[in-house]
Amino acid sequence: MKRLEGRIALITAAGSGMGRAGALRFAAEGAHVIVSDLDETAARVVTDEITAAGGTATARRLDVSDLEALREVFDWIEAEFGILHVLYNHAGIPGASGLEVTPEQYEKAMDINLRSAFFATQYAVPLLKKAAPHASIIFTSSTSGVVGSPFSPLYSLAKGGITVFMKAVAKRLGPEGIRSNAILPAMIETPMLSEFFGRDAGADIESLKADFAKKVPLARAGSPDEVAAAAAFLASDDASWVTGTALALDGGLLA
Repeated sequence: MKRLEGRIALITAAGSGMGRAGALRFAAEGAHVIVSDLDETAARVVTDEITAAGGTATARRLDVSDLEALREVFDWIEAEFGILHVLYNHAGIPGASGLEVTPEQYEKAMDINLRSAFFATQYAVPLLKKAAPHASIIFTSSTSGVVGSPFSPLYSLAKGGITVFMKAVAKRLGPEGIRSNAILPAMIETPMLSEFFGRDAGADIESLKADFAKKVPLARAGSPDEVAAAAAFLASDDASWVTGTALALDGGLLA
């Protein structure tokens, strides 16, 4: 059964990692996926994968920190499809570690991790209302958005904001038939994982990964496909009574 048959879904940062896995899964579930990414080539590769597997998708270059470009994507969706069923606010970056961050580093992290999700949600609402009660917003937060990260207080600040914003959106838009939920991944095997652990000069990335895995009851990292499965559930009517939920995908880390 294709749970997203006939639906339109926009995923930000869908050119690799968890975003790519989500795009492939949503398409396999029957959605037409708008694969957006800063790297247009990567977005087109994912779109080609989807069409080769029998699904449908459109690639769009998108810098989520550029609000004009973000607005243009939603204007295009309105003109092309007239409706949006799923907004998956996935774009994010690790940001600088520690507290000695520059104002420029702070602004970049907040623009990509938090501001983009706020305005994407704002721009999407008129289109999502047309899809109610089958409309779903999904945010990628983090376990670091629930408990503090000693590696990156800045990352925790941004992701904590996403987690609480998601809950506020659930209350604000629930009466409109729009659900809002967040996924909280811990250590997931993606290209960004090494970037996250390797921000400090001289960091032993593999040792840091191994040490982190020891804290996880399931004793391993998660996979992008496992995240995609959770996102597909939240996007579908199987989650029709689920809103305002921060779903930890962490192998038991927060237990």
